Amino acid sequence: MLHVQASLRALGPVPGGAAGVVGALLEVLGPDGTLVAYTATPENSATSRLHQSATAGLSPAETAGYQARMPRFDPATTPASPSVGALSEAVRTHPGALRSHHPQTSWAAVGRLAREITGHHPLTSHLGPESPLGRLYDLDARVLMLGVPMDRFTAFHLADLRMPDVPVREYRCVGTDGWTTFRAPDLDDLHFGRLGAEVLRTAHGIATARIGTADCRLVPVREAVDLAETILRRNHP
Repeated sequence: MLHVQASLRALGPVPGGAAGVVGALLEVLGPDGTLVAYTATPENSATSRLHQSATAGLSPAETAGYQARMPRFDPATTPASPSVGALSEAVRTHPGALRSHHPQTSWAAVGRLAREITGHHPLTSHLGPESPLGRLYDLDARVLMLGVPMDRFTAFHLADLRMPDVPVREYRCVGTDGWTTFRAPDLDDLHFGRLGAEVLRTAHGIATARIGTADCRLVPVREAVDLAETILRRNHP
């Protein structure tokens, strides 16, 4: 079970591009393996940082016009955001790939456990224990950070959610049936750089390698999240 977070730019030229990397990873995983990627879509959200940046300074009428033009999320056809990388889109479009139906924080998977990972994704557990991310923890998956630093290690959100008094806020996004509003934990990744550096200093199961021009790490989800929880509790006021 492998969750991949990748920067193809850091990796350098690869025959076949993103699809070639996906093919190589699936070949290594074999017929019993599963490849997973984050296929989030902040472009269809009225509460994302991307939307806030795009509409800053617009009048109410201009903001309404912008929102009317926003793409509607369809799990079968909506591309993964460029912000999560081209490899995520290559996983989503690989033959046989399945995708969770969360309109904001979807995940795609290819392989034997793809349905188990993507089949259940409640609105209120966008990055929580009931999401595909939580199932990666339950299944003791590995994360291949392919040219991506630990300040983007998505699974750290699971540790954040174990803290007391996690704030909840409203999210709003648009799908094939129109606008959806839901309340879920208010999460960000601004502290992941410091958290990742400390996890790297204390973890025992992380393997490192150089692939192409990229510095890479293979990180056990369960160990990294549990260590992150310990660190966060130690520093929690």
